[in-house]
Amino acid sequence: MQTLPKASLELASIQQREETALLNLPNVVGVGIGTKQKGEADTGMPCITALVSSKLPKSLLASTDLIPRCVGEKKTPTDVIDVGEIFAGGNYPNDAREKSVHDSPIAKDDSSPLLLPESGYNLGDQQITPTSLKRRIRPAQSGFSCGHYRGAITGTIGTCCYNVLPFPSIPERYFILSNNHVLADSNKAKIGDPILQPGRGDGGVYPQDMIARLARYVPIQFSTDSFKPLNYVDAAIAEGNLQDLDREIYWGGHVKRLFTAPSVGDILQKCGRTTGFTTGKIISINTTLDVKCFGGRFARFAEQIVTTRMSMPGDSGSLVVNADEHAVGLIFGYSNSISIINNLFYVQLLLQIRVHER
Repeated sequence: MQTLPKASLELASIQQREETALLNLPNVVGVGIGTKQKGEADTGMPCITALVSSKLPKSLLASTDLIPRCVGEKKTPTDVIDVGEIFAGGNYPNDAREKSVHDSPIAKDDSSPLLLPESGYNLGDQQITPTSLKRRIRPAQSGFSCGHYRGAITGTIGTCCYNVLPFPSIPERYFILSNNHVLADSNKAKIGDPILQPGRGDGGVYPQDMIARLARYVPIQFSTDSFKPLNYVDAAIAEGNLQDLDREIYWGGHVKRLFTAPSVGDILQKCGRTTGFTTGKIISINTTLDVKCFGGRFARFAEQIVTTRMSMPGDSGSLVVNADEHAVGLIFGYSNSISIINNLFYVQLLLQIRVHER
């Protein structure tokens, strides 16, 4: 199945030839297909996009370390986007760094008579805050907190799903879907380990809050100084009882079909444990990037979708859909300006699951 728009196939070939050289340059953490930016404006010109951890003045770089203005025989233009350091994003229990993007004070101007309090509204005994997806919920829905019962990271239920079988048929097993680093503790968990909802970082305890048991995961292959294997997904499933699982996406409806080949500029949406309902715009596709994982190790991921920031720690595992509720992928990483998404086609293929019927 094609996972890139036809218009991007030639650029993908150019990217493949130039990618290694670009990734070896200082501060380059990712390379993908995007459109050239001019200031805050998008020119719409297709280009090879280099993601950098910091944009340094040319005077501080040797001429051999500069990202070329164009690459390849056809002089394909490049663009440079400063994204900061990229992390595989879960929420660490008792981590004081967690702060929802919704918790930032809203600036007051002449047209806004109300300044929202940073801590939410206090109406008697009822506290109303912008996000509340950390509580226990049965049946469990996409968007709510979950995690391995001993894991260091709490993340988000992406959706509920079932085994790939000849279709139509009678499924025999049902699962929740999220990231490996959420459900399988970055390869450290054992098959059959309990999964909590809410996750341990949100007060979930075993056995009272067990929702499922780890069933399968795609191992993350970590980079070394001499070898950087490619990963395509950060994904895992845990088996639960059908009566405890709900495929509805909180604030998002139900997945109608798979959207395999998103384009730069597409608007996406998700609902996650930390930031709730958010939207983002795709800025790069077919992206290869180096991601810092829990414990300080790095892993290289390929064919990823990069959007403007639409997630924070704890949103890992959120299912991303487009405006028509067609499934696009799973959020697994972030920086201070972007979010990173596994294409759901690869998630379904590698885990042998079905999220949609059409």
